[in-house]
Amino acid sequence: MNNVKPIYILGISAFYHDSAACLVKDGEIIAAAQEERFTRKKHDDSFPTQAVAYCLKEANITVKDLTYVGFYDKPFIKLERLLITYLTYAPFGLLSFLKAIPIWLKKKIFLKELIQKELEFEGEIIFPEHHESHAASAFFPSPFKEAAVLTIDGVGEWTTTSFGVGKDNHIELQAELKFPHSLGLLYSAFTYYTGFRVNSGEYKLMGLAPYGEPKYVDIIKKELIDIKDDGSFKLNMKYFDYCVGLKMTNRHFDKLFGAPARKPETKITQRDMDIARSIQEVTNEIMIRMANHLHQVTGQENLCLAGGVALNCVGNGQILKQSKFKNIWIQPAAGDAGGALGVALLTWYQYLDKPRVTNGKTDLQSSTLLGPGYSDEYVEDYLKKNNLPFLKMNAKEAPAKIAGLINSEKVIGLVQGRMEFGPRALGARSIIGDARSEKMQSILNLKIKFRESFRPFAPSVIREHVKDFFDLDYDSPYMLLVAPVKNDKCVTNAQNQLWGIDKLKAKRSVIPAITHVDYSARIQTVTKESNTYYYDIIKAFYDLTGCPVIINTSYNIRGEPIVCTPEDAYRCFMCTDMDYLVLGHFLLEKNAQPNKDKYKKADITQVLD
Repeated sequence: MNNVKPIYILGISAFYHDSAACLVKDGEIIAAAQEERFTRKKHDDSFPTQAVAYCLKEANITVKDLTYVGFYDKPFIKLERLLITYLTYAPFGLLSFLKAIPIWLKKKIFLKELIQKELEFEGEIIFPEHHESHAASAFFPSPFKEAAVLTIDGVGEWTTTSFGVGKDNHIELQAELKFPHSLGLLYSAFTYYTGFRVNSGEYKLMGLAPYGEPKYVDIIKKELIDIKDDGSFKLNMKYFDYCVGLKMTNRHFDKLFGAPARKPETKITQRDMDIARSIQEVTNEIMIRMANHLHQVTGQENLCLAGGVALNCVGNGQILKQSKFKNIWIQPAAGDAGGALGVALLTWYQYLDKPRVTNGKTDLQSSTLLGPGYSDEYVEDYLKKNNLPFLKMNAKEAPAKIAGLINSEKVIGLVQGRMEFGPRALGARSIIGDARSEKMQSILNLKIKFRESFRPFAPSVIREHVKDFFDLDYDSPYMLLVAPVKNDKCVTNAQNQLWGIDKLKAKRSVIPAITHVDYSARIQTVTKESNTYYYDIIKAFYDLTGCPVIINTSYNIRGEPIVCTPEDAYRCFMCTDMDYLVLGHFLLEKNAQPNKDKYKKADITQVLD
């Protein structure tokens, strides 16, 4: 009889951006979630109290059962970087210094004591470096026995980019770039300059880029950044304020581009689009150069990516297309939240020297469906207690029923199974619709998501049919690769005479709702093994229409986190113009719901809070 006590490891990321927790049992990822999903505060950076509680509940354990706790970086080294930077630039940056240091002294510097207090944990606490956690999150869940590893973000302690090699249960980082020279901070500087919020608006900058022309590439490369053949670079800090200021860019940056930063919520101009396109082109070039250099020096055929810049799916698509790597795998929670997963696995494999087994094909992240799930019994009890009208579908009829609604151009909120870990909704907490509809993008942006009209939507496509619609024949389960729509599916002359936002008026393909203005799409491939219910819905839609592609966007509105619970989903459903809500095997029709006026008239933020 085996009485060996399992080893539970809790990983935590907190206090900078997107706090999260992850629980690992004997090397298996049991649960992971961001704190924002529970608190309903987007990018919540507080201690992940509720995420930790969920992870422990999922495993049916308490804190006393934990063997190790890991925190995803070294706060003392990060404080050292802040102090040295402020001293280097003194007396500039006094206001920023006075704002930052009290926060550090209050809750960030004595993290060991804080973790012990918050968790009532008396065991060993592990503190790897930030980019070690990123590298661990990239390699250890990957399907590869060995691979090159590349991590790119804003900044950890000092490091902004690192690369190395992972083999079996060990990662060795071999080179790094250090602050203030950062691709992530460069991209965030342009995010700020074009009027979007840093650390959340980078997706918008990437989505805006195809509307513009790369008119400013030469200026960026001449004045802002010196790029070497191996992808390393230096920034000209004359133009940036992020070292010690309260802004990302300064008056020199404004003068270089001929105007001050766009104020948030003001009109987006063609110049903003051209600037977005230009920095995306520069980012692509750097990422490709880095990848090719890494291939050359490591000799590996597989590449693993993490860090916030690894969420730039346009750059990822270019690496897949243009680099010499045969295979790539990208951590779906590539930003700081994924550091919680990384430190937990780093503790298991590298600190404890436990063996790692892979098959070269299937990753170890369980389709990143690692968050809370809610049974049909829970949902039915919730609906009945609140007297909410519903139709209960049996498991066999549900996919065909939902497919028929999609075919009728209905917009559907879908909550089923365990919630996704990471920023992408992948069919568990999604809003879905008909990709063939010419009006669907506008409906979703303006009436459902309440966001900018230029934002593109992503397709979910059955894996075996991805090459029929896209120039891609590769797994993209986490919606982290952009590829072109196939020429024979495009209307290639649709927007020749149109510029900027007017390009939205053109029908660009047979699946216009997910075809961006540059004829590309951010693709999610779906298999029966990855998400059976979601696959069955798309397969039923394919059987009905001959189209294996549907729209998939995250189930939330602008400014809110993705929904977690059925209660969250219902409130969001009632505050928008969605037509139907699917909660597991329960179907709710908007027109049948009571008290519709209550939700329509309410302030949407208050309702969702």
